[in-house]
Amino acid sequence: MARKYDVTAIGELLVDFTDSGLSDRGNMLLEANPGGAPCNVLAMLKNLGFKTAFIGKVGDDMFGRMLKSNAIEAGIDVSGLILDPAYNTTLAFVVKKPDGDRDFAFYRREGADLMLKASEVDTDIIRQSKVLHFGTLSMTEDTAFEATRKAVETAREAGCLISFDPNYRAPLWDSEAAAKEKIAWGLKHCDVLKISDNEIELMTGVTDYEAGASILKDKYDIPIVFATLGAEGSIALSGDTSVKIPGFINKRTVETTGAGDTFCACALGYILRMAGVADAIDAGSGGMVGYTSEWDRNSALKEMDEFHLSDLLTYSNAAASIITTKKGAMMVMPTREEITHFIVNHLE
Repeated sequence: MARKYDVTAIGELLVDFTDSGLSDRGNMLLEANPGGAPCNVLAMLKNLGFKTAFIGKVGDDMFGRMLKSNAIEAGIDVSGLILDPAYNTTLAFVVKKPDGDRDFAFYRREGADLMLKASEVDTDIIRQSKVLHFGTLSMTEDTAFEATRKAVETAREAGCLISFDPNYRAPLWDSEAAAKEKIAWGLKHCDVLKISDNEIELMTGVTDYEAGASILKDKYDIPIVFATLGAEGSIALSGDTSVKIPGFINKRTVETTGAGDTFCACALGYILRMAGVADAIDAGSGGMVGYTSEWDRNSALKEMDEFHLSDLLTYSNAAASIITTKKGAMMVMPTREEITHFIVNHLE
């Protein structure tokens, strides 16, 4: 029987309050954008034509109800989302620093996303999925970690492909050592890894990011690794093949929120297309052509050659570049047409 969902994600759904200039009186203005890496990934996948579902918890408050409505509008199945009146929805404040990087402040002590219990995880949704995606924000506290552990164990038993993005946020951890321990747990349990340059350095101490990604791939026996390097582009490693593709320079960039999530979604989408209809992939398409409902996990994990890895990175880099020109992420993910048009215009 065909699986109902292409990708299910578990983790945080929160409000990103992003810098929106100053008021007439000189006070900072903040815009409430729906956020959380897992749902950002799902929203992008939905734009690429995939069926997605989310498992998590928000408060039964004005923000939680807003987020549920946003996720539904983005086309994400939220039957696994719980609105809990006992806890407040988590809030994140994101301000762009002078060097272009971001400064985060989280209001999350007993935030609803941390209170998802293992017993509340809808395992039927996971069993009906081809891919389970998760990160470490759902592992910063014991309750949410046990829920994540149950989801991953269920996915493995069900033959799902498991995707992991550390998404390291230092302010959320009691210590760097605690973060590294949980990241290592994720590395041990994933088939597809999307990791950023700073996370490679955190886990290996290596600043040669291609070498660092290779170290992690070999140490944890991960079939496919994607390393994002910001404006410098990205790297893909599969089998003995390693490919690096430069990023797209975009003068219209306003912020980088969601760039890694957009990249991750496009990479997962490409892998799913490869597994579903490998003979329909052509140059420059990003694999976003044709589709079947059959699922073969072994096919999805097969070694990808240099051509397809290069095509995947080009497509994913382009999508990530587009999202940096917009404020927010989940509700403004690029369409397939936008990405194709962007690539054609930049490669001519």
